[in-house]
Amino acid sequence: MRRIIYLILFIYIASVSKPIWIEHVPKLTDPENIESMMVKLDSISKDPEVIQVVDKILEDLDYWIDQIDGSLNEIQDEQNIYKKEEIEETPVLASPTNHSFSILNIEMGDIKSEVEKQLGKPKRETWNEYGVQWYTYHQSYENFVMVSYNDQNKVSGLYTNQDLVTSTNGVVINQSKETVQSTLKSPLEKIRKQNVYYKLNQNGEYEVYTLDDSYVTVFYDKHEHNTVTALQIIDNDLEEKKKTIYSDGSDLLREGFEYQLFDLTNAARKAHGLPILTWSEEVRSTARAHSLDMAQNGYFSHTNLLGQSPFDRMEDDEVKFTLAGENLAYGQFSSIFAHEGLMNSEGHRKNILQPGFTLLGVGVAFNEQSQPYYTENYYRK
Repeated sequence: MRRIIYLILFIYIASVSKPIWIEHVPKLTDPENIESMMVKLDSISKDPEVIQVVDKILEDLDYWIDQIDGSLNEIQDEQNIYKKEEIEETPVLASPTNHSFSILNIEMGDIKSEVEKQLGKPKRETWNEYGVQWYTYHQSYENFVMVSYNDQNKVSGLYTNQDLVTSTNGVVINQSKETVQSTLKSPLEKIRKQNVYYKLNQNGEYEVYTLDDSYVTVFYDKHEHNTVTALQIIDNDLEEKKKTIYSDGSDLLREGFEYQLFDLTNAARKAHGLPILTWSEEVRSTARAHSLDMAQNGYFSHTNLLGQSPFDRMEDDEVKFTLAGENLAYGQFSSIFAHEGLMNSEGHRKNILQPGFTLLGVGVAFNEQSQPYYTENYYRK
């Protein structure tokens, strides 16, 4: 590398000084001139000041060559890291060994330390409706999976909305609803919480099955011919510890639902080949205020009781935008159910998958029955 740089410098100096040395070539070819020039050069080369200047030039040259070498090595290292990450972003998915399903080669009951050997540290930890945390793993929302753990640090919950599912029964992402139903048989129509039975969704957006001591929820995408778009698995013990259909609306759960909706949205965008969004703290305040207003006053609408639209509310809060949109959801059990429901609503889906948006803030509030209201504000500055 050093020789190449010296050669480049020599060629550059020669090309810049070409008009000078070309002019004097005929004179230099005269024998007397050559002899005189050699005497002068010999004298100059022995001058201490000249030697000092030349040494300083060479020292500076070595320094800058070392700098260039270092920069080139750093670039090479970054390229190698990037290539390594590209390899890591295309994992080989294996069939599950102990259960019917695995997500990114993770199965129910796996030990947390083993999970994180494979997936690394979580990108986010947020509280969910089961009173435990979702640990969110991904690489820039590629290979997106959410995992919860029980008191023994064993996997008690799994979720993904990307093509990371393997199974022993053929039920995977993008599989048809008909195949799922013929394979898993009859889904649950209701779920019991203490002495109350709650009817499960009847609009075909998801189905819940009991399998391997777990509740398996299969979500469908109406806009993709009713194929499987996401999978959630919750351990029986974890589900049964949840005594009511809606969990108490704590500040931790509110924040958990907000960040989970943000992450779920980005994971969906990534799966559809779209750029990910940046979290907006300023518009979260706007979204929270609208969710709280709806929860306290018992209405559900993009237009509030003062007649303000989402854009009016953003302008009042001095949120600058050139493009904006709003999604609302109400009454879903969790952020996951809210997100999957929004993806099955054409207008809301357009906002989630709008290429022009760059920012997103989410605000959640609970009414007196602990039913959550979700507001998503999308925009571009």
